[in-house]
Amino acid sequence: MISRDFNNWQLAEAFKAEMLPAVELAALQTRLETDPVFATEFHECVRMITALNESGKQKQFRNMLVNIHHDQTEKSTKPNWKVRTIPLRTHYLRTGAVAAGIALLTTLSTFWIVTHNEKKRSSQYSLLKRELETIKRSQSAIIRNINTPQNTTPVAPANFSGTGFAISNDGYFVTNYHVTEGADSVYIQNKEGEYFKAHLVTFDKTSDVAILKVQQSNFRFSKGEVPYTLAANKKTLGSKVFTLGYPQDEIVYNEGYISSKNGFLGDSMQYRLEIPAVPGQSGAPVVDNSGNVIGLITGKESESSGTTYAVSTKAIHRLIANSDLKLKLPKANKLSKLNREQQVEKLELYTYSVKVYKR
Repeated sequence: MISRDFNNWQLAEAFKAEMLPAVELAALQTRLETDPVFATEFHECVRMITALNESGKQKQFRNMLVNIHHDQTEKSTKPNWKVRTIPLRTHYLRTGAVAAGIALLTTLSTFWIVTHNEKKRSSQYSLLKRELETIKRSQSAIIRNINTPQNTTPVAPANFSGTGFAISNDGYFVTNYHVTEGADSVYIQNKEGEYFKAHLVTFDKTSDVAILKVQQSNFRFSKGEVPYTLAANKKTLGSKVFTLGYPQDEIVYNEGYISSKNGFLGDSMQYRLEIPAVPGQSGAPVVDNSGNVIGLITGKESESSGTTYAVSTKAIHRLIANSDLKLKLPKANKLSKLNREQQVEKLELYTYSVKVYKR
């Protein structure tokens, strides 16, 4: 029994290593077809070798078999000793079970490491939409809505909020897709507290950009055309930038600079910025000193108060080009010759809080 099992193991090793001559391979095939018992034992050996190869224990196991074989040979030659046959299949199955356990442990360890790293990476990047429990409108806003014939103010409080800015003065605006994802309805609210219902027009989930349109007919964000342009190309490293957004119920200003031309994990459609940002500022415009919008805030590093990521306006141009929209983007930059206070004052009129409602 020892000799037979041991030879089967050697034969299986040679077969797995593709070292059998053609004549022996043909003989093996014939025996496998005509000897079911041998075929079962042989395939067990092949499966065991495969498992052991994966766990790196094949050499150790082979040496163990050789030692057992030598021990049994020596015992069988000594007088007055009772020869005990060792069922090798029990031994190699037990060792194989250990090897399989090692392989399983390795797989689980690898899975844990990958999952842990994925969670760690996710924890380093947080989206900046703001989750709302309640929205308290001012008394003046309530009175104004009551007196407004076309009252579009939602009755229930919003679930989430972000920021959006106009890309044309006839109601089209842009924000992050993650702000509006899964929404039942979307409203925008200006700094005076007025609400206007909007609907999703098109989006690009990969770049996290969404274009929406205010539903009210003849809607205008303000008098005149949008006073800024959307940059077609990326700005250089170190460029000074500022942003306006709605982390609260009133608009907030922040400033900083471009710290990397690529964003999170090297995303070429993003910037990395050193600028403060908190939930509610997803979709806020990022503007350079000349008054060009270069991107929109999308997320930040969780462990940092100032490292923020912004989607480049190249993603907006690409989204419009790949859609059926006949949008006329602003071509004249009317902010370039204004000082910062004047730029902010103009930009406020075209920057709104985005309110998202879900059932």
